[in-house]
Amino acid sequence: MQQQTVLQIQGLTIGYEDKTIISGIDAEIHTGELIGIIGRNGAGKSTLLKTIRGLLPAMAGRVLYFGEPLSAYGEKELARRVAYLQQNVETGFGYTGLDIVLTGRYPYMKWWESEKDEDKALARDCMSYTGTLELAERPVTEVSGGQKQRILLAKVLAQQTPILFLDEPTTGLDMVYREEIFRFARELANMGKTILMVVHELDLAAAYCSRIFLLGEGKLLADGTPQQVLTETLLSRAYEADISVEQNPQNGRLEITTRENPSAKQKELDLLQKICVDRTETAE
Repeated sequence: MQQQTVLQIQGLTIGYEDKTIISGIDAEIHTGELIGIIGRNGAGKSTLLKTIRGLLPAMAGRVLYFGEPLSAYGEKELARRVAYLQQNVETGFGYTGLDIVLTGRYPYMKWWESEKDEDKALARDCMSYTGTLELAERPVTEVSGGQKQRILLAKVLAQQTPILFLDEPTTGLDMVYREEIFRFARELANMGKTILMVVHELDLAAAYCSRIFLLGEGKLLADGTPQQVLTETLLSRAYEADISVEQNPQNGRLEITTRENPSAKQKELDLLQKICVDRTETAE
C-alpha cells in the first residue's frame, strides 16, 4: 500500500487561554498508521486531539489535512475526513443504539434528508462488527458503559472517514473488550485507515500500535515505533516515576510497570498506620 501524507502538524502549540500545555509539535502522519498517544494525566493527550480536530484553537502553528489547512474545511467537509470518538459522550433519552450509529451518516446528508436504506444497512454492519447489533433497538440509557462505548465506535465507523480520532476508546471496557478495541483499530489501519488514539494501556499500545507519540515535559517528548519510544528512560521522564520495561519470554510482549520506591513506600505505610488507628476511644 502506497503511503499518503494525510495530516501534517507544524509548529503546533496547544493549551487553554493563557496556559500552554505543549509547545512546538511537528509530525507527519500517513495512511495506515495506528498511532497511540500516551503520557501521564494532564500531559495534553486529549487537548492535542481536540486541537488538531479544530475543536480547540491552536495557540501557534498549523494543521493540514491532505495538504490543505484546517481552516479551509467546513464542518461537514471535515467530518467526511475525520471521525472523532470523544470522551464522556452524552446521549439523549430514548435514543436507540441504531439511532446513535446513524448519526455518523449526517455528513453525507442534506438537512432535509432522512437516512436511506443503505445508511441503515451500513449502520447495522458497523454494529455487527463491534458486537452491538443486539442493542440496535434498545435505548442507550439502558446499556452498560462498555456497550455504549462499542456503539459509539460503530458510529465513527459508519462515518466512513479515512482518519479516526479515538480519545480513550477503552474507557469502561473489561479486559477482553479493551484488547478487542486495539484489534479493531489494527484491522482498520491494515485496511488503510489512519488512526490516532489516546491510550493508557501501554502494553496494548506496544503490541498493536505502529507508532507512539509520548507527551511529557511540555512537548512531544518522543515519536517513533513502540520499541523506540517505550523505553525505561523515556517513560520514566514522561511519567515522573521509576518505570520498568521487560519483555515477556513466553509471548514477546512488553510488560511495563512502576518500580516501588522503598522510602516513599515507608512514608505511605506510616501514614496508613495513623489513618487506620481506632480513634473511637480517644473521641469518647
